[in-house]
Amino acid sequence: MSEEKLIKIKEAEITNNCPECFNQDMTLSFFQKHLYTTFYHKITNDISHQLLCNTCNSLIYPVNWTEDIERIFEYYQKMLSPEPKKTVYSWVFYLLLFIPIVLIGILAYLLNAGII
Repeated sequence: MSEEKLIKIKEAEITNNCPECFNQDMTLSFFQKHLYTTFYHKITNDISHQLLCNTCNSLIYPVNWTEDIERIFEYYQKMLSPEPKKTVYSWVFYLLLFIPIVLIGILAYLLNAGII
């Protein structure tokens, strides 16, 4: 069973007008997807974003963005430095990988020594 987490990689306070309440207190956040399983931790290239108005507590979807918000979004998107895509294996993975190799080696030794 895998668990998916969105890790915040960049957050910026922007002062553009909110399309809902017209106040100038919004937060733009960028997230990177991480997958966690028993066998590995995988960092993906999937980047998502969220624009939240801090005054009216509403999510501002890209359909409602003004040209100013789009320019600010593109600026911060270019400044992103996400973690590179990689997979890190856990100790359970290595344990399940090496136990059969060790058992085959022991069996080969015993067969070669004439014990079995």
